[in-house]
Amino acid sequence: MNPVKIGNLAIAVPIIQGGMGVGISLSGLASAIANEGGVGVISSAGLGLLYRDISENYLEASINGLKAEIRKAREKTLGVIGVNVMVAMTNFVDMIKTSISEKADIIFAGAGLPLDLPSFLKKDSVTKLVPIISSARAARIICEKWKSNYDYLPDAFVVEGPKAGGHLGFKTEQIMDDDFRLEKLVPEIVNELKQYKEKYNKPIPLFAAGGIYTGGDIKRIMELGASGVQMGTRFVTTYECDASDGFKQAYINAVEKDIEIIKSPVGMPGRAIFSNFIQKVKEGRKQPKKCPFKCIKTCDISSSPYCIITALINALKGNFENGFAFAGSNAFRATKISSVKEIFQSLLKEYKGCK
Repeated sequence: MNPVKIGNLAIAVPIIQGGMGVGISLSGLASAIANEGGVGVISSAGLGLLYRDISENYLEASINGLKAEIRKAREKTLGVIGVNVMVAMTNFVDMIKTSISEKADIIFAGAGLPLDLPSFLKKDSVTKLVPIISSARAARIICEKWKSNYDYLPDAFVVEGPKAGGHLGFKTEQIMDDDFRLEKLVPEIVNELKQYKEKYNKPIPLFAAGGIYTGGDIKRIMELGASGVQMGTRFVTTYECDASDGFKQAYINAVEKDIEIIKSPVGMPGRAIFSNFIQKVKEGRKQPKKCPFKCIKTCDISSSPYCIITALINALKGNFENGFAFAGSNAFRATKISSVKEIFQSLLKEYKGCK
């Protein structure tokens, strides 16, 4: 695997750790990934709940929580640290401004098109901007808008295919459609990005995500033009992952049929591990009484079968009677807890051994 540059940042091993909320990827996992030469990513989702001891105000606690996590990561690593911020979050602007002021190396922005993201940069900002997309069309729209409005092009893109965990940028019927598989999306987007390199002399690397689990997977997708990969699921079952042992054990206990597509209250399909909570939702036995956090713009409490952030916090703690774990399509392949270092060594060995 060759090193990759994101702006002026040198990424020694072209592996970005996916931002996993709520609370799955914080400073612990992110710093461990960064220490191995990859890009460690802190998820900004739900930090207001995790840091309620600092402030009862969700928005204020989210800002303080993100500052704390970035600073904790910096104490543990000299490597590259990013922050994942969902466009759909109601506190999107707060999380972006905080990431930039705390000098996070990279912002990864998905779950919507971050069309105004460059507007938050100051003259002395060092943070690189990387949108997460699901199509060549989305890449083109972002590039054209950013160039036209801010004279700025993305420092890289991440494309998340339909095998990813968590919320998916596809319609339910597209998830199993070959026209939307990652292997088809990558060459299309690479071809789109070549135009900007030729026109503006700015290379824009593409990182592929969704169903990437082994070094062989990495090699095959890079042969299609990706500069690197983003991986989340493979790093959940590590000692350094910030989730509870119960959450990690849900991955280890899962079999292939347990990984299913669910309908999320935020209006997008998602991939998760089946739990008793999901069964209750299917049976119509879950109904939120109130929305205390208003964390997602597209979540309507009047029609939501449950509060997404509460369900994910419960799962983080290992409570699957009242929550569920998001997971990629290969989550069932996890068999034990390993260290991040061991995972990296395994990925590099698999990559080299792949014909």
